[in-house]
Amino acid sequence: MTANVENFDRWIRSSFIEINTELEKLYQQQDDKANVVGIGDSLKRQLEEEGRSLIAELLREGNTDEGFDAGFDLLGNVGFYMAACRRHEITEPSREDTSPLKEASALALQLGASLGVTPRFATAHLTTHNRAINGVAKSFTSLEDEFIFNEYNTRAVLAYKRAADALFRTVPLGMSNVSVPDLLDAAYDALEDVIRLNDILFEKLDVNAFFYLVRPYYKPYRVGREIYRGANAGDFAGINIIDLMLGLCRADDSYYSQLLVDKMLYMMPEDQRCLMDCMRRPSLMDQLLQSPDSEQDSEWFQLVASKFLKVCDAHGRTAAQHHNNLVEKFITKPSQGMDEVYANKLTASGPPLPVLLRSLAKLRDLRLAAERDDIPSRYRDIETIRNSLR
Repeated sequence: MTANVENFDRWIRSSFIEINTELEKLYQQQDDKANVVGIGDSLKRQLEEEGRSLIAELLREGNTDEGFDAGFDLLGNVGFYMAACRRHEITEPSREDTSPLKEASALALQLGASLGVTPRFATAHLTTHNRAINGVAKSFTSLEDEFIFNEYNTRAVLAYKRAADALFRTVPLGMSNVSVPDLLDAAYDALEDVIRLNDILFEKLDVNAFFYLVRPYYKPYRVGREIYRGANAGDFAGINIIDLMLGLCRADDSYYSQLLVDKMLYMMPEDQRCLMDCMRRPSLMDQLLQSPDSEQDSEWFQLVASKFLKVCDAHGRTAAQHHNNLVEKFITKPSQGMDEVYANKLTASGPPLPVLLRSLAKLRDLRLAAERDDIPSRYRDIETIRNSLR
């Protein structure tokens, strides 16, 4: 780590957090907590100028090529700065043709292109690749609810990854291998951990704090001329590997494949490669459905099919839990009655909230294998496997 990189990282872990926290406290004193215009302008100038000065030094230094991890960490720090400027409306993509954060845009574009990822901060920067120092990971503020959200979101992501890894390890074994039931048990246990961790998150996290203090840092912002959508908690391959390996979602479904294309560059490169590999593989569901009738009464089929259905059920419950608790409780309800000027800029992914909610409900029902004829649900295929059990 060069001196300039170290100075910027130290600022992100100290003054940057302090300025954001002070601004959030000022916003919360207003009757209209969604309004940030004309509040704390001196702090905003301090944030913009200190960050710009540190990034300018990094640009002058040039690309030191210290490896992927160092570059990705630096991209995250630049992204934190740009996301904070967007949150405080120092920048606002609807009123700009290009980002006024010229130095930050230049560095982010250089890093993103060289690393093969989107040139903004992504979910991994706050979760799986958020290096802690003396027990403290990076954040935007020092507010408790942001720490709660980051901690339990990270732990749930890692549990999803364990489930995905277990399912993907079935590929070279074949469904009748004696080790497959163990892998299905491991996937089930990991998904139960997701449910448990999310339950704790939903209990501990304050609705208004998430809506007004945490979520605004995940908004879309410009890097150079282009607007990049906000970081999304689903921007990792694990959950999609589970979808595809179970067969609940399919890569040849245009709705689902578009979702994968849209999120690919928001993932870590190794996640991208693993997901692309998974898209070429037959699902566990299809392998069970293609088993000859003569094998369906066998001990291995009965055991694997029953455990497969348990994993599908657990995955569906995580999807319903996310939609019905996080989305409904922490986004939809607090947004009701919100001034239209703020509501139109609410979602991290860009589209208006009603459009986003319809898309999320469709994805939830695919993962639930819901009985719907207007989407390519695997409801009937799941029932076929269920009916094959003795």
